[in-house]
Amino acid sequence: MRFTFLVIFSSLGLTALSCTRVTKTTHTFYGYPDNDPPGPATAYDCGRGYKAGGTGTYADPLTFASAPGEFTQCEIIYDPYTRKYLRFEDFCAQCDTDWKASPKINHIDVWTGSKTVNGGNEQIQCENDLTPADRSQTIVRQPAKNLPVDSTALYVKGGSPACRTSHVYSSYNIGDYC
Repeated sequence: MRFTFLVIFSSLGLTALSCTRVTKTTHTFYGYPDNDPPGPATAYDCGRGYKAGGTGTYADPLTFASAPGEFTQCEIIYDPYTRKYLRFEDFCAQCDTDWKASPKINHIDVWTGSKTVNGGNEQIQCENDLTPADRSQTIVRQPAKNLPVDSTALYVKGGSPACRTSHVYSSYNIGDYC
């Protein structure tokens, strides 16, 4: 009897930890110049001292902003569109409006950088260039820790090119990730 209970309990635990897909997610980008206030400050401290950052690996997820309650503070998700792990570290006003709409609209706003450099209008244009159509993406909650990662920075002021639009992946099979 005890063994049966442990097997059932263990099976339930594995189900609770398996990945889930969030479809029809609006996916935008933000950075130093259009953060509120401008700079790298975040609403939540997830180990970086209230500063946005990350490379997109599971060990160093890239910051994303969203609505309070849409994700758990410091939750790590996987984004097949950028092939990056993202961590919920910041507040997004438009995401909050979307989350409170009826019906609710899932919305993430992904950090493009930098911690120290304001890319100005060039960076804002890059964020617009990276942004796919509204409600067109699927993200993964409770992702595996070994999914493919492209740790290329999405924006680098003075880089050639500064905006890395070739490092987003609009064609993917979500079944490969969850």
